[in-house]
Amino acid sequence: MGNPSSFSFSFVVLLSVSLTASSPSAKFFLKSTSPSPSPSPSPSRPSIPKATPCDLLSVLGSANQSSTVNPLVSRELTSCLKFLVPFAPAALECPESSPARRRLRSERLNLRRRNRGEENQLLWWPPEPVLELARLAVDSGGDPDAIYRALDPTVLRVPDVEGCKEERCELTRTPYGRRFISQELNIYLEFLFELIVSRAPEIGMNVLLNRYDFFHGHLFLATGTGRLGILFHAKEYPAYDKTAFPYNMGYCQKGSNVTYDESMNTRNILWLAPLPGDSGKAWVAPGVLVVLDAHPGGIIYRDFIPSYVKFVRTIYEDDFGDVAVDVNYLNVGGAVADYQIYVC
Repeated sequence: MGNPSSFSFSFVVLLSVSLTASSPSAKFFLKSTSPSPSPSPSPSRPSIPKATPCDLLSVLGSANQSSTVNPLVSRELTSCLKFLVPFAPAALECPESSPARRRLRSERLNLRRRNRGEENQLLWWPPEPVLELARLAVDSGGDPDAIYRALDPTVLRVPDVEGCKEERCELTRTPYGRRFISQELNIYLEFLFELIVSRAPEIGMNVLLNRYDFFHGHLFLATGTGRLGILFHAKEYPAYDKTAFPYNMGYCQKGSNVTYDESMNTRNILWLAPLPGDSGKAWVAPGVLVVLDAHPGGIIYRDFIPSYVKFVRTIYEDDFGDVAVDVNYLNVGGAVADYQIYVC
């Protein structure tokens, strides 16, 4: 994310998902504006129309939205979704006073104190500050300013993260960050990171909270609806390997023990906030947490990933909508881990 001297995996790099567009040396890796060639239909199966991120968001949206997606596309997209929390499109009643939501208001996040049902409820129906931000995002017409206004103006210097400074690695897009005014919003972001790590093994995915693997996501407001979402990226800096991964990604890759293997297929993780309806208190879709399986041969690999980053399975966050901020969950502790949220 944003290091002039290192290629990060997240935004513009051949192996990147990070915001490195400011780097003069990264211009070769900027996201291409040329359309990808349309795949040729296979003679052995019916031609499936090209899927779009809008189609995916509709499949994960309200009943009316999902009904607008081509059935073949919908079926293929669904086959590539690995839900970390059960998909519950019918759970449309928001339990305003559920014990799980009250408890998030009164104690700092600790997943071990929650049962699975409480975690699911928190994902489907987050605490009120999260719901308020989700409604503001939609009511604003998808304007990122709705997110900026919710941030505390206090500027926080991003401290050293697991020895980054010694390696001359700048992990975040900017050397400073902020947090949301609402502490519940900050705690909820922590909850999302921790929940992903906790449940990933259930779908055969190994994710670790560290500066080489999983530490960030990109918060966006969806095109057309304004729905609030975060596209998380794991496996950010795979270790250099002259056979499996012969790519030098700069200072931030040095020391990585992240193995390049089939787990790269599941490095894109999508959270969607509940979707508000037109009336003041109505909600038309609950929250979603899903891994986007980008295995070769699948529709997500075929249609969502540009040809120049297929090797690293990068899905770009701005394909979903306007990106407001990056959300980082960083270990700024020493011998004892201390994970903190930094919004950059």
